[in-house]
Amino acid sequence: MSTIKQLLEKRKKKTEVEEYLAEKLKDAGFGGVDIVFTPIGTRVTIYAMHPGRVIGSRGRTIKEISEVLASRFGIENPNVTVAEIEIPELNPYVMAYRIAQAIERGVRHRRVAFWALRRIMDAGARGVEIEISGKLTSARARTEKYSAGFIPKSGEYALKYVRFGKASVLLKTGIYGVKVKIYPSDALLPEELGVNVEKIQILRSSQPKVEVVEKIGEGSER
Repeated sequence: MSTIKQLLEKRKKKTEVEEYLAEKLKDAGFGGVDIVFTPIGTRVTIYAMHPGRVIGSRGRTIKEISEVLASRFGIENPNVTVAEIEIPELNPYVMAYRIAQAIERGVRHRRVAFWALRRIMDAGARGVEIEISGKLTSARARTEKYSAGFIPKSGEYALKYVRFGKASVLLKTGIYGVKVKIYPSDALLPEELGVNVEKIQILRSSQPKVEVVEKIGEGSER
């Protein structure tokens, strides 16, 4: 298998593992997973707000996870460890889940989106982008995007620094999807990248903004 195919397979496998863990550990405050493949095994680090819930009574939950990683996902000799999330507001998985929970409780999507923007930026993020999809205000499904600060859209710094998380919630009107991107405090800003200062005002928004980025046909769902 070529190097590119191996890389794509590993990324696909990580995505599948993330989806499994996000559902399995949603009550533990799942915040992402790092998977490092080595010649003697695979190091799997799970990030969560409540590590004890990931480990479980007498280690039962983490043992079950290890068994599933090996049997369902074909991860050889998984060595699973748990790390506590230090700042939940800078974790896109945690914030996406919080937004989804608030919408499920009946909080208006725009209100919770602006609340999340403030919490994330106040925690030290240099930029944040939130997308909420579904039948937001009518029978016509659509996607709304909320952003603040600076978020690179593509290139090396987008791949290297931008953190991404998602969540969903099923309501009577259909499925609502939530996606969160965070440009963390340790990432570089445009002026630090050597970008023309005149362009910075275009790239960065000093105030939170809302954009309807897509409209979908009548009765459709995301």
